[in-house]
Amino acid sequence: MNTPRRSSPPLRSPEQRRGDPGTTPRPSSPPLRSPEQRRGDPRVSGPLILGIESSCDETGVGIVRGHELLANEVASSVDLHVRFGGVVPEVASRAHLQAMAPTLRRALATADVDLNEVDAIAVTAGPGLMGALVVGLSAAKALAVALNKPLYGVNHLIGHVAVDLLDHGPLPQPCAALLVSGGHTSLLAVGDITSDIRELGSTIDDAAGEAYDKVARLLGLAYPGGPVIDRAAAEGDPKAIAFPRGLTASKDLVKHRFDYSFSGLKTAVSRWVETRRRDGLDVPVADVAASFQEAVCDVLTAKAVDACEHLGVDTLLLGGGVAANSRLRALLEERTAARGIALRRPRPALCTDNGAMIAVLGSEVVTAGLPPSALTIGADPGMSVSRVVA
Repeated sequence: MNTPRRSSPPLRSPEQRRGDPGTTPRPSSPPLRSPEQRRGDPRVSGPLILGIESSCDETGVGIVRGHELLANEVASSVDLHVRFGGVVPEVASRAHLQAMAPTLRRALATADVDLNEVDAIAVTAGPGLMGALVVGLSAAKALAVALNKPLYGVNHLIGHVAVDLLDHGPLPQPCAALLVSGGHTSLLAVGDITSDIRELGSTIDDAAGEAYDKVARLLGLAYPGGPVIDRAAAEGDPKAIAFPRGLTASKDLVKHRFDYSFSGLKTAVSRWVETRRRDGLDVPVADVAASFQEAVCDVLTAKAVDACEHLGVDTLLLGGGVAANSRLRALLEERTAARGIALRRPRPALCTDNGAMIAVLGSEVVTAGLPPSALTIGADPGMSVSRVVA
């Protein structure tokens, strides 16, 4: 006989929550402002949107009003994937199931709002892992039906562009965007964020974040590889080893001017390390990390600046989890400044997957008057970046 599952405790009113030590906002959450402080602020004239993100291994729930961030709660399952050296879709999906309701409660408590105050529900419809997306979509649909609120299934990648609105306000139109994460590496031409996004190029094999993870494993470093290699590289010489720069030869630029490739670089690092070990020599981990990272960042930044000049735009947005990489940020800042291009970067906490980016994109979509999604929408693991709303 099946044992009845325990029901989750009911959501409480703001009056019940005030003074409860269990609802203290996490350090990453923005400081709350009183209604009096928020009135008259041009950023908060928009709708109150709850956003849900579950495309990979982070369960995120964010709440925004206009361009003001009220809550951004994230539960990561990364520790569950460490022993596998990468994200296991089934493990990620189960973690989303367990984390969704508690993360929602924390977000509501931090923002000090009730569910019935929300104007609309935004959720990642794709791209991402199928099972993980389904969990977030199911939660969002349930909320939309129970609260009688409109549902907006939005694009995860465009969310990484939209999140910068929370830090720096409206984007210039047009501008360019470089999105770099564990699953995606793309160059975008951005007009209207709700209707005019065009992909200039993307990776033709591994994403930059995947390459970091694979090289870290090769060097015996921990997962996820991005932060670990970044730290190791700080102690190494980026010129120690001349690793290749993918798709930068003249013949490649004809067809792949704005595309990326990191599989050849990954293979080059592997062969270099294997040769050292076969010859009985120590592997200088810091130098390998620094040289590998320099090769990645060199190509990412060179093509991004080239894209800006090709489009004739003077603003470049950097987004995605790898955007927190210290060398990428420094080199891109150096190269954009040299060309007179303004660089916009969200704070590191907003670069990784989170619900706030989905909420603020939802806010833009609602404000633009786009129709809501049907309750029958499904997850779209390969959702095109040109499609803002499912």
